[in-house]
Amino acid sequence: MEQVPSTGKLVNITVANGYDLKGFKGDTPVTFVRAEFNHAVLGDSSKVTVSSEGSAKYNFTSSFELSPEGGITLDGLAHKPLFLTVTEVLPKEKKQKEEKTLTLGQAVLDLLPLLEGASSFETTVPLHPVRGSPLETPLGSKQCSLDVKVFVAEPLLTPAQVLGSNLLKVTLEAAYSVPESFIPAGPQQNYMVGLQVPSVGEKDYPIIFKNGNLKLGGERETIPRPKKWPIANILAPGANNIPDAFIVGGPYEEEEGELNHPEDREFRNQAECMKKRIVWDLESRCYLDPSAVASFQKRIADCRLWPVELTRVPLVVVPKGKAGRLEKADDENQLSFHGVAYVNMVPLLYPGVKRIRGAFHVYPYLDSTVFEKTKCLFSLFRDTGHHFIHNNKVGGINSPLSKPVSKNLKEEKPVRDKDVDGRIRPGDLQAPSIKSQSSDTPLEGETPLRHNPEGQQYLEAGTYIVLEIQLDKALVPKRMPEELARRVKEMIPPRPPLARRMGGAQKAVSDYHTQIKSISRAILDEYHRMFGKQVTKVGSDLDSETLEEQKCQLNYELNCSGKYFAFKEQLKTMPDDLQGTASTIHTSTEQLQLFAFEAEVNENFEMAAVYYEERLVREPQNLDHWLDYGAFCLLTEDNIKAQECFRKALSLNESHIHSLLLCGVLAVLMEHYEQAEIFFEDATCLEPTNVIAWTLLGLFYEIQNNDIRMEMAFHEAFKQLQAQQGKQKSTGTIENFEVDEGVKMESSIGPWGTTNDSSTTAIKMEGTTGPGAALSSLYEFLEESSKLQPESQEPMLISQSLEPSPVHKSSNVLLKEITAKKETLKCQDSAACLHSASYSGSQTPGTIFMETIRFLMKVNAVQFVHRVLAHELLCPQGGPSCEYYLVLAQTHLLKKDFAKTEEYLQQASQMDYLNPNVWGVKGHLYFLSGNHAEAKACYERTISFVVDASEMHFIFLRLGHIYLEEREYEKAKQIYIQACKRSPSCLTWLGLGIACYRLEELTEAEDALSEANALNNYNAEVWAYLALVCLKAGRQLEAEQAYKYTIKLKLKDEALLAEIHTVQEMVGFGNPSF
Repeated sequence: MEQVPSTGKLVNITVANGYDLKGFKGDTPVTFVRAEFNHAVLGDSSKVTVSSEGSAKYNFTSSFELSPEGGITLDGLAHKPLFLTVTEVLPKEKKQKEEKTLTLGQAVLDLLPLLEGASSFETTVPLHPVRGSPLETPLGSKQCSLDVKVFVAEPLLTPAQVLGSNLLKVTLEAAYSVPESFIPAGPQQNYMVGLQVPSVGEKDYPIIFKNGNLKLGGERETIPRPKKWPIANILAPGANNIPDAFIVGGPYEEEEGELNHPEDREFRNQAECMKKRIVWDLESRCYLDPSAVASFQKRIADCRLWPVELTRVPLVVVPKGKAGRLEKADDENQLSFHGVAYVNMVPLLYPGVKRIRGAFHVYPYLDSTVFEKTKCLFSLFRDTGHHFIHNNKVGGINSPLSKPVSKNLKEEKPVRDKDVDGRIRPGDLQAPSIKSQSSDTPLEGETPLRHNPEGQQYLEAGTYIVLEIQLDKALVPKRMPEELARRVKEMIPPRPPLARRMGGAQKAVSDYHTQIKSISRAILDEYHRMFGKQVTKVGSDLDSETLEEQKCQLNYELNCSGKYFAFKEQLKTMPDDLQGTASTIHTSTEQLQLFAFEAEVNENFEMAAVYYEERLVREPQNLDHWLDYGAFCLLTEDNIKAQECFRKALSLNESHIHSLLLCGVLAVLMEHYEQAEIFFEDATCLEPTNVIAWTLLGLFYEIQNNDIRMEMAFHEAFKQLQAQQGKQKSTGTIENFEVDEGVKMESSIGPWGTTNDSSTTAIKMEGTTGPGAALSSLYEFLEESSKLQPESQEPMLISQSLEPSPVHKSSNVLLKEITAKKETLKCQDSAACLHSASYSGSQTPGTIFMETIRFLMKVNAVQFVHRVLAHELLCPQGGPSCEYYLVLAQTHLLKKDFAKTEEYLQQASQMDYLNPNVWGVKGHLYFLSGNHAEAKACYERTISFVVDASEMHFIFLRLGHIYLEEREYEKAKQIYIQACKRSPSCLTWLGLGIACYRLEELTEAEDALSEANALNNYNAEVWAYLALVCLKAGRQLEAEQAYKYTIKLKLKDEALLAEIHTVQEMVGFGNPSF
């Protein structure tokens, strides 16, 4: 900080003109300009008469030299301004030997541009009037000013030095809620605050703020208010303010200090309005050359907390006329109310951070505590207190009062003992017994301070200081968003967009009509081939039953030949303009998502993969489909395929946050750490308020053992979570905190899909008595299901589809209903009904780690979850909770570790016995372990709660399965009806069909099984029960067709197959091999 160029360089200052000047006597006063820097007078201009317009041409040049051996240094340029004082020379009176002068005003010139690499700059500085000066003007009128030019022969710093150096600015605003013993009356006190900034080697550079103004409470300090120079001998009041530097305050929650939590708001409002405070509003600067920057950065890494000392020293009044003498004072007991605040400097090592501002508690200064927290053995005030006490005079040469308004033109002697702003030269601190604060050697001859009753008053009063520390350049550069986006593009090139069809909406409609006509002709040709062209001529004579019979046969033939699937695929190529009106594709892919999830939970991974891949074939440009498939691959531990899926999703939208995060997760799992950092950083840049993005970035830095950046990311995540929870409270919403963009943890089957939130209460089983009530509820549901079922009830899995059920009701009621449904159904997301209202009673507002756990569990990134759970356990806002143990149980359940699962579920139930999710997972545990009796009890308890668990779909399916096993068919029927109402699928309709068949309700069983077959005609069990229904109904052809597909699809249930054979033998038909 005291480093200077190897040779002295001359800094020249030219005052060209003055404007709007006035004098005490006359309209054309005689004035001159005096230049002062570093407490030394650089020179006076010649006496110039001001014109009648108020202008004066001084053309006065003065200079000073930067000395490599002390004196004026680069650091002096940083924190000391140049003073330009305009003085009026009064006319000589009779018998007057010397001219008298009166100071008109003072201008302050900041020389900071010279440290930014400039070799010259010109500016117009305002001339601030002294009190009583004729330059004082009403507010809003034109202010007098000076034209100034500063230049050097060559820049003071080379470009490399400018790039490597830095400028530190420390602003001390105020100390609030000071002890009640601080009273304005009595002896005057000098309230001082100091800290040390590391320089090169063993030296530390002290920054001292003196002369705090003790104020009583009653009103808040104004915002914004100007920052002031830490200089004592400024004559004009307005010149105290640093140009273009203001204290602007800000929300408490955005501060970096200690009192930035919502619970601190009330105390801070009271302290900053009503209680006593000491106000400084001073800014001190410190130039850091490249080596000092390295020391500064290393000190932060070594000592995260820096001590900022606060003390009170009585002012010593120097008698008039003894300004040059130092009054003897007793050094002992001069230091009182010695306190310390611990400022966490680590945020300055966060990428891109240049400023920290916050409120910091003041504690009593105790040597052991200070050393433990900061590794500092050196007290700035106590160990060098004599420097400050001796320079603590009122009326002395360094006080503003010592500068008379009227004086002679004689040269003033420069003051070199101490800086007027209270900053000691680093050389003054090099006493033999003084070590740097980073030293581990105790001070010699010092008695450690173990008791501080005066300092204890700070703690009792709740005193805190508000401090700002700012750097000109961030110590750790942050990658720009443009660079991150470029790196992501390099790793994942964007997919080419689909070619758009040109021609406008009219052509699109025309093309669509043409396709429909083409398909209609093909269907009509097929009809003519089967029934002949003569049928159409006498069509008016055909009854409705005959037409319906022909229609069924036509549907059967189209499905057998594969033509139906070909026609459907042809319609898929309709123009983009009509996509909004076609619900078939959208709803079918959403149903496929439900079917895939069912297969996934039932561990039929091969079938689940088929469903996921079918969705991708249908809508390859839908990134949600790629993300779902990638999450499935994570579950099956196929990380390479999962990475491919996530990257394809990102290629479709490079700004999609979930895709970026999942690419980062996979990069970590595959140990591609450089890529992972790019993905996570890009996510935080694109969406800075995303809690999960910041938390995952922090977890990545933990893996890299980068503790500082880890703390930065977690701190930012916590701040964003607080802000979002604060918004929820302010809007009065009482609901679970959402993981991201409205996607709740328990309200959809995947982390990307949309959900239907219209259902806010659970659908409960209706009490029914007798077969009549059951029959009415079934028909009621079949009517309701027409509104929920998607339009595409045809087989939709395979490129070459099989026939739908050939079963016919004698009355053809079911076929008519299905036909009517296909014509009138509207698009609705069946997956939306999978979970209606999820449990939230026991969940706290959540921590950043629990929010991240929910996200990772949704995408099956279980390998990451245990690391986050460890943080949740140690988090002050977290700790063991019902949800914590529930997640642990779910992770062990995936591994089939039933003992651990049961242990964690027991702990979860102890913490929240009424949590339906706990009972639901308990049911899954017992079901998978084969204890169906206990599983049934848990499932029944789960569905009895007012609020649903998160996986009601599978609870209904498994409970219904248990009821069927135990021959409780009526209960099974009611459970499956509820399942069909909530989220209809092949399995829910199959369960309902089985229950109805066992109850001998063949018509209802056929209805349900037909629905199941329409959703998935590749389920062998559906064909098997259709065969049984047809056998019991005496329909030979349909029974044989159903049995044929049962065998073709390789029914695995030997008992069911044996039952079919028994019924076939009993009725005497149904097996073509007879």
